[in-house]
Amino acid sequence: MVNIRYRIQQQVFRLNGLALNEFDISQPPGDPGLFGPDSVIWRVHGDFSSMMCGGISALFLQMLHPAALAGVWDHSNFREDMMGRLRRTSQFIAVTTFGNQHDAQFLIEKVKRIHLRVSGVDSEGKPYAASDPHLLTWVHVAETSRFLAAHLRYKNPSLSPAEQDRYYAEAAIVAEALGAEKVPKSCADIEDYLQSMRSELRFDARTADVTHTLMNAPAPSWQAKPVMKTMLKAGVGLMPDWAQEMSGYRIGHWQQSLLDRQINVISAALRWSIQRGAYQRAMQRMGRNPQS
Repeated sequence: MVNIRYRIQQQVFRLNGLALNEFDISQPPGDPGLFGPDSVIWRVHGDFSSMMCGGISALFLQMLHPAALAGVWDHSNFREDMMGRLRRTSQFIAVTTFGNQHDAQFLIEKVKRIHLRVSGVDSEGKPYAASDPHLLTWVHVAETSRFLAAHLRYKNPSLSPAEQDRYYAEAAIVAEALGAEKVPKSCADIEDYLQSMRSELRFDARTADVTHTLMNAPAPSWQAKPVMKTMLKAGVGLMPDWAQEMSGYRIGHWQQSLLDRQINVISAALRWSIQRGAYQRAMQRMGRNPQS
């Protein structure tokens, strides 16, 4: 039984940023990082299974913006190294959420420098830059809104409206540090923002190509393949209804019910297996019991 638990945990670590071994979440003792253990963002980002589903959903939603997609299309090797891309994104979220203050600030500055090198022309012939505050806000909102949607569906549907607003306010700290502007910081503002952005979104040939690539993303092992397929479908189901309509991958009511049951089973197994994830390491750094 212990061996099974360890093997599942190792499969998970192959997917997340901890596998890169570039930052030590467990050090130094007592450093609260950007948020600390009493924050809502630690709770929301601390559950791997819901974060995985939410992260997949965020990618699908982000790609509906031509400029966001162009940055990936022109400057990323996601087709050749999708796992590497996933790990680097996971690393950024883990370190800025749970890491010590020095490492979090270091990684934010590193990503800002990378953004300055990412620019070009999107599929509609419009210039784009990854450092554009408007684009940074879109990427941030698409990401955090799907993380919270996944948390509410698959982890804690009882998270209060006040705590949900607090999550958005906390997460905005990282977005603004990266250069985002006019970042919405409440559920109502997030919903208004998403509606206001719909006129800028498209599902074209590029989007279809990248969506197909993601839907057929490789799993870290053959054992993990069915889990990955289920999580990919769950990610689609976490998008707003209008975004699902645009993508052509709409999840029906009965299919969603089946997916929810499957994800709940998968989540139970993952929560049982993961004992040294970023949340657990950060809580131990703070002298807290991760199970409390």
